[in-house]
Amino acid sequence: MTREEVFVLIQAHLADELDVEPAQIMEDTRFKEDLEADSLDLYTLVQELEDTYGVRISDEQAAEILTVGQAVDFVVAHSSDA
Repeated sequence: MTREEVFVLIQAHLADELDVEPAQIMEDTRFKEDLEADSLDLYTLVQELEDTYGVRISDEQAAEILTVGQAVDFVVAHSSDA
């Protein structure tokens, strides 16, 4: 799976989950500050990434992922499909 494909899937998931337009979600979009995602939203995203891409994200790693681009990078780096 390419980086662009991962970005599009994460973008679509966030748009649906947080009820925002996909066009508002860019690589440098911050989860908390820009999308107003709360801890439950972020937990749901982590679960979705783990289930969809077969990656494992520790609490410490999740705490360091602050932007959509960082989430994409993590998935690409740790996914067995990438």
